Amino acid sequence: MSDGFDRAPEQTRPLRAPSSSQDKIPQQNSESAMAKPQVVVAPVLMSKLSVNAPEFYPSGYSSNYTESYEDGCEDYPTLSEYVQDFLNHLTEQPGSFETEIEQFAETLNGWVATDDALQELVELIYQQATSIPNFSYMGARLCNYLSHHLTISPQSGNFRQLLLQRCRTEYEVKDQAAKGDEVTRKRFHAFVLFLGELYLNLEIKGTNGQVTRADILQVGLRELLNALFSNPMDDNLICAVKLLKLTGSVLEDAWKEKGKTDMQEIIQRIENVVLDANCSRDVKQMLLKLVELRSSNWGRVHATSTYREATPENDPNYFMNEPTFYTSDGVPFTAADPDTWMILMMRWTQR
Repeated sequence: MSDGFDRAPEQTRPLRAPSSSQDKIPQQNSESAMAKPQVVVAPVLMSKLSVNAPEFYPSGYSSNYTESYEDGCEDYPTLSEYVQDFLNHLTEQPGSFETEIEQFAETLNGWVATDDALQELVELIYQQATSIPNFSYMGARLCNYLSHHLTISPQSGNFRQLLLQRCRTEYEVKDQAAKGDEVTRKRFHAFVLFLGELYLNLEIKGTNGQVTRADILQVGLRELLNALFSNPMDDNLICAVKLLKLTGSVLEDAWKEKGKTDMQEIIQRIENVVLDANCSRDVKQMLLKLVELRSSNWGRVHATSTYREATPENDPNYFMNEPTFYTSDGVPFTAADPDTWMILMMRWTQR
């Protein structure tokens, strides 16, 4: 929305008295101090405003987001600008996802009509999800919704297929990225955590209507963990801990169903890192806490226990099963930190 009002009426000429009235302003007669003054009457200008003009909204007025994009609003003439503005809006107001995602998808269905447009949409969401730390979860939810509600399905692949292809380009350079410079590793870590969120949120509907997770992501996460542990620098190990806290219980359940022992192999590798790797003391403590978390079934309360029995006071793993959250500055914090309960409640109610 532009500053001030959306539109202003055409500028009119200033009111001006007729020349005759200016030339003939009478002088006050000294003998008649009470003489009645002359009144100059300006002509009435006709308004050029139309009754069909769009409504005016003052600067700062906040209406429902989707209403501002109806009927091809000229302020956002390109797909890129429209999508980016919506992504920024979700980043600032994640609670608006449920109320505005349907209208967003409907708008995209009328706009995204080519392979290039769909590729551009995937790239915009991917960049937002991997460059804004606290958007990876919301980005994964958005990807899941669009994968089921976008109608375009060109020969190059539908939304989900193009998204996974985009992720594959980062996956294929995992070994180089894990041993790269600090900037490269930081970008790689963002990708790893986003892929973890995709694994938890991206739903695949089978031919019989059953909903499953993408097995290809399960395999990918296993290899990403290998890349992180093969380069045991502090930030790589911290990323591995975050990923396992986020997805560990789900991954282990899936592997157990297939008779695999991948999680046990990962835990063994963590123990070897703690013994041999030249990482900081704090990181080693994080790894040991993760091993402890897994030994307690990822902090999940046993079926014989009730929900009320699990509290921060009687369960040492109460907070450890939560995913990693970030402040607006990208600083990670846990559920035990102040002012976190509101964020936790919002996130779990959205699942």
